[in-house]
Amino acid sequence: MKTNHISDSDLDSGLLNRTAQRIENQQPGIDFKRRFQNRALSTEKLLDMLYHETPRFWELAQVVGKWVWIRFDDRQPPQTTAALSQFGFHWNRKRQTWQHPCGHFATASRRDPRDKYQTYFPADAKPA
Repeated sequence: MKTNHISDSDLDSGLLNRTAQRIENQQPGIDFKRRFQNRALSTEKLLDMLYHETPRFWELAQVVGKWVWIRFDDRQPPQTTAALSQFGFHWNRKRQTWQHPCGHFATASRRDPRDKYQTYFPADAKPA
């Protein structure tokens, strides 16, 4: 028989039911008002913010035209994806990268933008 209560022995053992596990593993909250404002930042302002607030993201940032892309080798923890989302990035499944439009919203293209626009890594150009 299925029960919907937590017994004292469950609490003592540290085991959690599925609902409690989901609550415990929730992603950090995202301030959507700030996210919306951050999506309109210029490339320079976004890079400056990344440089001062999250140097790890700045080191990975690639400027493609006026957009900023961040790519990781493997899946990132929820705190990292929440932080990227808070900065205004969105996940591009096709290109497997986090992208920030820097105020230049455009429709998707079948071509790789790196073939059309200048690309560079700001961390390579700026001395540490």
